[in-house]
Amino acid sequence: MDRGMPGSTSRGRLTVDVRHQGVSAVVTPEGELDHHTAELLREPLERCVADGYSRLVIDCSRLDFCDSTGLNVLLGARLKAEAVGGGVHLAGMLPVVARVFEITGAGAVFTVHDDLDAALSNVPES
Repeated sequence: MDRGMPGSTSRGRLTVDVRHQGVSAVVTPEGELDHHTAELLREPLERCVADGYSRLVIDCSRLDFCDSTGLNVLLGARLKAEAVGGGVHLAGMLPVVARVFEITGAGAVFTVHDDLDAALSNVPES
């Protein structure tokens, strides 16, 4: 896969799809995000920011599970994106994943949208 090109990667219980839409990088993890699979998400998030996509939209609608390691990956991506004037937007979280954000209070530091369409329609002028 070309460094700057969207695509998919998979490792067992997690698949990560990356595509670009306007100024946003849309990252869709599918499956379980935990200490065994977290690196599979961390790498494309960091690559998106390095490639100039500081607005990261994480489509969580296919994410079945997220533990503290997965949460730390998203928090790290948020710091990197904010350092270059962007941010991380979470969209379509299933209740089991939303609960992790609620329990930890991490939901307060992300922009959370009901679904992907809402996240993509809320784009500042570039």
